[in-house]
Amino acid sequence: MDGAPAEHPEPTPPTGTNESLGFPPDARLLIVNCDDFGMRPTVNAAVIESVEEGIATSCSLMTVCPAAPDAVRLLRRHPAVPFGIHLTLVCESPRSPWGPLSPVEKVPSLLDPCGNLFEPTPAGRAALLGRARPDEVETEFRAQIDAVADAGLAPTHLDFHCLADGGRDDVLDLTVGLAAEYGLAVRVWLEKGRHAMRRRGLPVVDHDSLDSFSLPTEGKAEHYGRLLHELPAGLSEWAVHPALDGRETEALDDGRPVRRTDHAFLTSPEAREAAIREGITLIDYRSLQRVWSRAAGPV
Repeated sequence: MDGAPAEHPEPTPPTGTNESLGFPPDARLLIVNCDDFGMRPTVNAAVIESVEEGIATSCSLMTVCPAAPDAVRLLRRHPAVPFGIHLTLVCESPRSPWGPLSPVEKVPSLLDPCGNLFEPTPAGRAALLGRARPDEVETEFRAQIDAVADAGLAPTHLDFHCLADGGRDDVLDLTVGLAAEYGLAVRVWLEKGRHAMRRRGLPVVDHDSLDSFSLPTEGKAEHYGRLLHELPAGLSEWAVHPALDGRETEALDDGRPVRRTDHAFLTSPEAREAAIREGITLIDYRSLQRVWSRAAGPV
């Protein structure tokens, strides 16, 4: 870690999120969620280690991916690991592609001209969001949620793979409706969505969230240490992407060691020591789920 001074940042004015979750207004709350659980066996193993032995607090399961059955087995073996469902409408793995869980004839608007899920490039996301029908998005999201229920597992929340807040207002709205139906919370990151959720009494993060792909891989531990030191009062979230060292994993990310360096930091003694030293309370989505389950209603 870097040699940051000991004083903490000034608390931000309370928004009510902390109190709704049962914490003092000046508490510094942090969700560290491991995204992409189910993508690869190397991801799965690292996620479990990061939650059970590190500072990660939860994870998000991609039910459409090749290693999803392995992830389900791990969740059964480690029932104390909180997890959500990483709702997935795109595929960044053309060499080992995944597709929708729904029959393709039921969700044609979600597929590219070749009949595959779009890639999460700017052009691919724009094409998907320009043609995706809300009823077909709901069909696929229900299939992904029901796959978890059919496996006998109990998720805490819904979040989105490569599409912040679902990419469109109507997609976020239908997801919030599904969350109310299934008794789950939703990860809401963008300010427009956060404002809308707060008006309904639904707790969401107070600050802009972190995606670990936005961080430099050089000196990542020191960078994370600074972020912990500067964490403001209120609820924050980091979406991290740990994986064990492996060629297939780095191939997903154009050779960038994002996942390996995430895993190294999350499971390091320095990470735990820094969180304790800074007085940060690490929580997971169960705290939000309890409030969402009581407050959410039809959109």
